[in-house]
Amino acid sequence: MAQMNISIPDQLKSWAEARVAEGRYSSTSDYVRDLVRRDQEYAEKLQRLQAAIDEGRASPSSERTIEDIIADERQRRAMA
Repeated sequence: MAQMNISIPDQLKSWAEARVAEGRYSSTSDYVRDLVRRDQEYAEKLQRLQAAIDEGRASPSSERTIEDIIADERQRRAMA
């Protein structure tokens, strides 16, 4: 495993130590790893959302209304 040393203000250090003291994390390193993982998941989620937006913008226009789309989706889910 790689090692990284960081400098943070005392207030943030105290915050991280308090989170560990709550018992959810075994160490401040564990807490920071979880934060980085969550940030990575969030960035990936945003990337997928942006790809879906780009796909939608690139698709041709439709005469269907939002009500038509919702009704079709409800029907599709009812049949599943």
